[in-house]
Amino acid sequence: MRFRTFRAAAVGIAVAALVLTACSGGPPRPAAPTGGGPLTIGMPNGPQTNNSNPFLTTSSARSLGYAYAIYEPLAQVNAVRPADKPTPWLASEWAWNPEYTSLSITARDGVTWSDGKPFTAEDIAYSFQIRKDNKALNADALPFGDIVTAGNKVTVTFSSGQFVNQNKVIDDFMVPKHIWSAFANPATELNQQPVGTGPYTLKSWTPQAVILTPRQGYWGGQPQVPELRYTSYNDNNALTNALVSGQAQWGWTFIADFERVYIAPDPANNHFVAPTGLSVDALFLNHEKAPFNNVAVRKALDMVINRQDVSTLATAGAFKPLTNVTGLPEPAGKDFIAAPFAGKGYNVDVEGAKKVLADAGYTLDGAVLKDPAGAPVEFTLVDPAGWSDYLTTLQLIADAVKPLGMNAKVETMTTEAWTNAVNQGNFQATLHWTNGGSTPWDMYSNMFDGAQYRAIGESATWNFGRFRDDESTKAFETYATSSDPAAREAALATLQKTFVEKVPAIAIIARPNAAEYSTKNYVGWPSDQDLYSSPQPTGIQASMILMKLRPAGS
Repeated sequence: MRFRTFRAAAVGIAVAALVLTACSGGPPRPAAPTGGGPLTIGMPNGPQTNNSNPFLTTSSARSLGYAYAIYEPLAQVNAVRPADKPTPWLASEWAWNPEYTSLSITARDGVTWSDGKPFTAEDIAYSFQIRKDNKALNADALPFGDIVTAGNKVTVTFSSGQFVNQNKVIDDFMVPKHIWSAFANPATELNQQPVGTGPYTLKSWTPQAVILTPRQGYWGGQPQVPELRYTSYNDNNALTNALVSGQAQWGWTFIADFERVYIAPDPANNHFVAPTGLSVDALFLNHEKAPFNNVAVRKALDMVINRQDVSTLATAGAFKPLTNVTGLPEPAGKDFIAAPFAGKGYNVDVEGAKKVLADAGYTLDGAVLKDPAGAPVEFTLVDPAGWSDYLTTLQLIADAVKPLGMNAKVETMTTEAWTNAVNQGNFQATLHWTNGGSTPWDMYSNMFDGAQYRAIGESATWNFGRFRDDESTKAFETYATSSDPAAREAALATLQKTFVEKVPAIAIIARPNAAEYSTKNYVGWPSDQDLYSSPQPTGIQASMILMKLRPAGS
């Protein structure tokens, strides 16, 4: 079997340009703790139940984030710098075959579970097998084939090429076979005594606080934070108050006017970091309903949206405006922008939008724009009630189209009703997020992949606007499955051309991986100057961040 391999002697050492994966390295090995006190991590997620199942997004372990101080991945993927090579973690090396249908993984030596048993290749194989055997645990719907071990190596095969999912595979957390194989139903297991390879273990669980302490014998050295206190606050305001007062020192909640409310009380120590990955908030337009079944209307709408206003007025500057017409957030997406669109930015152009409409046969009747059949151009923008940043954005869009003679109104629904309407295609326009990934495939596929097309009335998972275009559908398939880098590059250029010229959806603003944290007691956090990972406390990168923290002033 042919494999394309990436290897390195240690983290940070330069590697050859033709390699794909990494080896060796791992978390830094600091000296024993010298102070700093407990670290309180807060989330605004309300009451929790005693559930430490790392597979379940609804468990307290995932909701508060402590799952990832206990359970670790094969490699640490930098979600906000997707072009960076992953950092080896529980795998010392790995390699894909050229077709991305087979992955060879080598288990790191010297790793133990928190109950003292050794971490082995059998645990890696089991961690994938449990996902293969339990659809509810296979969050990325990976098409697993055979999973085979030989000594300290595991070979995992897939029924289709996984180029766009390669980082999702190695970013999966591992679980101990000797524990999880005894559970009758892993999808419902409460797992109240979690055993992992991570730097911390669960000391106590109460509805008020979940306390973790450093484990002895962690393969990466001794953590310098002597205690983690995970706390669930009732709402955004409660967590905001805790962060401002210093009661919590790490968390994530949207704080309108964060500069005044959070930074100003302690500008030397309070930090808000919001780097972007490869995901956006996009205006999904229904291609099977007027007026967005005409590309001229879609283009004109795209041309009059002021993305800087959205950033400033809807998110208080917390979310950054998109700057390239491909919709790719920068700098994360810079290396993926096709040559024809490099340096081409968004500009508000009302007169240009009017010309696009006039050239397509639209006319002004007084202050009312009419389509070629004589019908007024009007539409409804909808999102859930209470989503203030989204609703402010929709109102800015409604105001932006008035000079064109379009009449747009903003309406709200319950979250449940909105979800059903969007999935079924019963809307005209709505603001919705996309997923991110290590390539732009996820973002674009969510918006307009024809393979995701469902007729009106059928439930769609993505491509809510029901866009269909044979050329771009083929390009999505090629980018996801081809082993030829040139073919993938050409396919991505095709997708960007479709996005710019046919406007299947309108990318509005970058979705950040945001967090608030204090440097009063600890330093070493991801920052704008050193974005070694996403700063959020609830991601799988938590063990990496925790191992980089050290007492302030040490």
